Amino acid sequence: MFDPDIAPSGTLLGLLQRGRGDGTLHALAAPRAEALAALNDCVLRDPRRDWQVENRSLYYARLYMQLDGGLEEIERHLFHPDDLLDTGEERTGLALAVLGHLAAYGRDAARLLLRSYAAAGSNWRWALDELALRDDDAGLMTLAPAVLARFPATEQGEAELAAAVRDAFEPRPWRLWAEDPRYGARLSAAGEQGSFDRWQRQLRPRGPRPGWSVTEVLKWVQEGLDLEPAEHRYLAAARCLGAVVTPEDRPELLRAARSGPDAARAAVLHHLAERGDPDALDLIEDAATCPFSSEPLVSAALASFERMRSVAAVERARVRASRADRLGASAAAILARRGGQRDAEPVLAALRRTVREEGPDADGLWELVDGTGRLGVACAAPVLRHVYRETSSSHLRGRAAAALAATDPGFAAGFAVECLWDCEETTRELAARHAATGDARVVEQLRRLAADPAEEAEVQTAVRSRFGPDASAV
Repeated sequence: MFDPDIAPSGTLLGLLQRGRGDGTLHALAAPRAEALAALNDCVLRDPRRDWQVENRSLYYARLYMQLDGGLEEIERHLFHPDDLLDTGEERTGLALAVLGHLAAYGRDAARLLLRSYAAAGSNWRWALDELALRDDDAGLMTLAPAVLARFPATEQGEAELAAAVRDAFEPRPWRLWAEDPRYGARLSAAGEQGSFDRWQRQLRPRGPRPGWSVTEVLKWVQEGLDLEPAEHRYLAAARCLGAVVTPEDRPELLRAARSGPDAARAAVLHHLAERGDPDALDLIEDAATCPFSSEPLVSAALASFERMRSVAAVERARVRASRADRLGASAAAILARRGGQRDAEPVLAALRRTVREEGPDADGLWELVDGTGRLGVACAAPVLRHVYRETSSSHLRGRAAAALAATDPGFAAGFAVECLWDCEETTRELAARHAATGDARVVEQLRRLAADPAEEAEVQTAVRSRFGPDASAV
């Protein structure tokens, strides 16, 4: 996760950083130099809160095409001396993904730049994966000497080569090179070694073995916490408990849930919650509200609470949703997910409180936004619009758009229009189904999405539903 510096939502840079459809529309209306400067800023300094799940590359690539933007700034960024020092994927991943889309759109300069970086850059694996999807066999063959030269003919070099072949996201280049007599023997050996490594890992599982008792599972989970605090074993231990627990073990489980070490206690709470144990709710609440509970234990207890699906859990959530603490937030999340119409008011109150106290990027907003849409809370539209405009998470914005589609009568003629240019395909799909066509730009963009080979199939299916024989809108 990053904590990027996000510009205000009313600025061109802020709109583009968020991946909003209005970002594209404003960029096309702005002076070209200003729009390109903001676009390059986004591509070279990844603005996403979570770069591994949020989409921006196709959104930025399309804007490069529409602005006829050059690639000089991207080239300087990729081959900057920092590339030798900061080898993390997050520094160059977005720029490489944008180049991949530009190559797919026919920009030869983007394809050549990817080849150059794959041969010399630190994040060469990402560049090679992009080329594996877009380059021809001849182009990939030219990269074989430079890529294989990264792995010296030593024991360590061959081991690293085997790992690279085994872990390749796109195996096409490696398979192509293996067919060449110059590299075939070495790559075949690397492939065999990678398969052997996988087999060896399967023979050496790290978890509990069949026949373990409750005591041994709880000991194992606590040992894992002591040895590697960042490794949370309690979920795996809870699954193991499901396999070994017998009715005679219940007293031991209850003792561990009340006063055991934190990791063991978290595992037992999760196990009891998954099975709807009658004591689970009280035990979870004790762990979550005790002032002496550690942060990992509180988080684990509340996560177990939120996973419960029983009627008793919903009833308990109704009692606790008015609390202004973390237990109250978890209770509101349960009502948002599983409550009925009678729960609309506490869900809306929790949504307003969370936005007011924690802002439009609060983690707790996801369930609450979904809940207001599911429950059709019409008076939630103003706060949903605020979340839509201000959040830096394109996924949360998409959820806010879906909730607005269910609660705001003005959505089709309002936000749905700009959502056709959104960075997230699920948001574009929603817009394709809802956007009113009174605005001429809507029809034009629907036709553009239908013809774009880079567009997701689900979006194009939604677009075609507007062009059907019975679709009078288009």
